[in-house]
Amino acid sequence: MTRLTNLFLSTVLLASLSACETQEAAIAVQPSSIFAQAWNSGIDPDEPAFQVQEIDANTFVLRQSLRTSFEAPFLYLLIGEDKALLIDTGAEGADTRAEVDRLLADTGHAGLPLVVMHTHGHGDHVGGDAGFAGRPDTIVVGHTTDDVAGFFGIDRWPDDVGTLDLGGRKVDVLPTPGHHASHVMVYDAATRIMFSGDAIYPGRLYFVCEEAGEYAASLDRVADFAEIHQIDWLLGGHVEMKAAPGQSFGQQDKSRRGEHLLELPGNALGDVTAAFAGIGDYPRVTPFPEFMLLPHPADPAGMSPPDWCKPA
Repeated sequence: MTRLTNLFLSTVLLASLSACETQEAAIAVQPSSIFAQAWNSGIDPDEPAFQVQEIDANTFVLRQSLRTSFEAPFLYLLIGEDKALLIDTGAEGADTRAEVDRLLADTGHAGLPLVVMHTHGHGDHVGGDAGFAGRPDTIVVGHTTDDVAGFFGIDRWPDDVGTLDLGGRKVDVLPTPGHHASHVMVYDAATRIMFSGDAIYPGRLYFVCEEAGEYAASLDRVADFAEIHQIDWLLGGHVEMKAAPGQSFGQQDKSRRGEHLLELPGNALGDVTAAFAGIGDYPRVTPFPEFMLLPHPADPAGMSPPDWCKPA
């Protein structure tokens, strides 16, 4: 999302969303079904650079502190018998490698080969890559479509599904362009979780106006996948929504109260798919209870939301 801050998130856009970004959440946050603690949200100025919570003994979620980056991305570490998989490396400003090494050592997996991949190539998801350069027994997958397709054996992008065997644990890699050309989701059958990156999460779903159709086609492919694979939860790259339906936080807030839960139920896929299906003649900035469609022109000069994708 960093690229949008510099590209077009002007005061015009922020003003257009101010009604849902300047109020405190009006309802209490519901307890999480899968996490023992609430996520750090920048309120404590001394909070650590990462907060780690486990889903099970071999599945961990890391949140980068808002104090290091307003993006506050979530990273995911999956451990198999033969190798571990890190999904995303976060934004610059924190030592992701040190945190991952500590976590692997603490769980008795020091020295386990590591694959580092990304849901997509935006800076807040690849910012920690440099720290893994030269790390023994480590592969860092590139950010381009060719890099991703080649490593995961995706012959026909974006129609085929790739795989990675971690040893007793296999993950599926689904191409989902729309938000970014090389965006993927990662499905873990062991936990029945879809790691959905920035394609689906409780926040602002960014896409270029002209790429709405590509985004919708990606969602349709994921829906087809979900018909034959049980998806209990969607875990995305960020939280930007408040607990109060349809309200989001300011773009560069360094602390928050009343955040939406990170996890979305599997049926949220249908909600996002329906939102795209209801776009009509052209996409417009539209809030929904648990996310916001945020289309934007490739060149926003002289244009303003919510109808800035409307043909001239």
